[in-house]
Amino acid sequence: MKIIEVRKMTTEELTKQVPALQEEIADLRRRLYSGEMQNVRALRHKRKDLARVYTVLGEKLQKEGV
Repeated sequence: MKIIEVRKMTTEELTKQVPALQEEIADLRRRLYSGEMQNVRALRHKRKDLARVYTVLGEKLQKEGV
C-alpha cells in the first residue's frame, strides 16, 4: 500500500483498516514462527503499511480538530 493510496482514504476507512492490518500482522507472525512462511519481508511490509495508516490517521484527526 502506497502513501498516496492511504492519503485518499477517509478517516472511517482508515479506522477500519487498522484492526484488519493488525490481524494480518498477527497471522503472519504466527505463520513465520511456526515455519510455514519463509518470507520475512511480507511481515515488514504489513508493519510499514500499519505505520502509514496510523500516521495519516493522526494527521487527519489533528486537521479536523478532534
